[in-house]
Amino acid sequence: MSKSVISIPVKWEQLLKRLADDHQVDLNSVISELCAWAFSNPETKKQFEAWLDDAFPPKGEAEDRERSVNEEISESEEDKQDKSEEEDHEDRDYSEDRELKP
Repeated sequence: MSKSVISIPVKWEQLLKRLADDHQVDLNSVISELCAWAFSNPETKKQFEAWLDDAFPPKGEAEDRERSVNEEISESEEDKQDKSEEEDHEDRDYSEDRELKP
């Protein structure tokens, strides 16, 4: 087993430390056993990997996703601008028609 330094949110650290103290084991053992339990089932391991890919996509995918989102925003802005221009033309045409009628 390798030694790693991790940081966990304070509320979870407090809970895990309390549990470790209650069972008279060190925090590292609790976290190690928690990970072993969580990933002992192949299905939960797949679910975790899917969640991780979604929450923190690999670098290439993250860049592609960001580019895609930016393209969607640009297209949406263009659509809004086009619609606004069409409405302006319609309003202008309507105004011109009203001025021409006797």
